[in-house]
Amino acid sequence: MQCPHCGAVLASALGCAQCGRLLDPPAELSPFALLGLSERYALDGADLRQRVLRAGRLVHPDFFTQAPAAERELAERNSARLNRANELLSDDWSRADWLVGARGGPAENEQRAMPPAFLAEVLEWNELLEEARGAPASPGMQERLDSLARTLAAERARLLQAVASLLEPLPERGSPRLAQARTQLNAIRYVDRALSEIEALSLTRASLR
Repeated sequence: MQCPHCGAVLASALGCAQCGRLLDPPAELSPFALLGLSERYALDGADLRQRVLRAGRLVHPDFFTQAPAAERELAERNSARLNRANELLSDDWSRADWLVGARGGPAENEQRAMPPAFLAEVLEWNELLEEARGAPASPGMQERLDSLARTLAAERARLLQAVASLLEPLPERGSPRLAQARTQLNAIRYVDRALSEIEALSLTRASLR
């Protein structure tokens, strides 16, 4: 990408570090392209943070308080777009979800299946969560919840590795690997909900002690 004003190579489509001009990239530009990144699942977290920081210095609305109204509004829009792009790209699940959709794969509400082997474990986990919801606070139950949380965290890491193997390299549009990745993402979604519930149950039990 090059700046349309000075011709400098752009690190971000949101603004030019060379001439300081804000840019107004097309709404359909991907979150990857906004930060000068190629579309891929594997990202260097440190590099992403540096890109976000550099772009933030270019577009932060505080730097445009004395600018004309149109420029201030553009700074606010670009800052919001930068924040949304960072939230999506820095989260493994959200990044994979976006890539599956961008390649024409099924959306979360279109394919709800989870891996068959995973479903067998879900039944056991659900039984413990159901028991914990109605059980009084006790060290024994908390130990069981802590153990389940560790199991789920390990399962989440395994599922993310499966997603990475399906999305690296990025499959072509319509590839069956996209549907397979969606299945793994659905399982991760369940794990995240279960982990959130365990945290809430643990906090409630701690407050009752």
